[in-house]
Amino acid sequence: MKENSKTVPQPGHLLISEPFLQDENFVRSVVLICENNESGAFGLVLNKVSILKLNELIDELDFLNTEVYVGGPVEQNTLHFIYSGQKLLDGSVSLGENMWWGGSFEQLILKLNASEIDLEDIRFFIGYSGWSVGQLESELEEKTWIVCEKSETESIFKSSPEELWRVILKKMGGEYQVLANYPIDPRLN
Repeated sequence: MKENSKTVPQPGHLLISEPFLQDENFVRSVVLICENNESGAFGLVLNKVSILKLNELIDELDFLNTEVYVGGPVEQNTLHFIYSGQKLLDGSVSLGENMWWGGSFEQLILKLNASEIDLEDIRFFIGYSGWSVGQLESELEEKTWIVCEKSETESIFKSSPEELWRVILKKMGGEYQVLANYPIDPRLN
């Protein structure tokens, strides 16, 4: 995997928080970049589970007791989703190899009601992570984030939220393998 703080993260890239980041919204976070353009950047935190379940948010899916993740601190009254596999919904945006962001919510509800989507292949998020023009680039210069340019669809959907940060860093190899084992509080080491 490639990492470069000069790289402009593209849709499908991951931002991995450096181990010393103390921002409570992003401690040990893995953020999937969904959009990065002249208006700013949009991403979803992949490894922060909320206290909510999908059936508490969507009446038409009251039978799905599925986890919902906290996509970030912005607009937590919005619901977003990603899924893996083939494109299933009109309007879905490709995020690289076999991963999609959003799409027709009406089609999604119909497919979930008909059990046409495996729940292991979809993740729901309340809120999102957003950066204004130049903000993400500044954070990259400050080395707040490590950029993973390789598609990690399998790791995203198969790893537990608690292990995802560590799994991605280990897969990146080299110096990142060392960071993967860095304790949250080095004083307790």
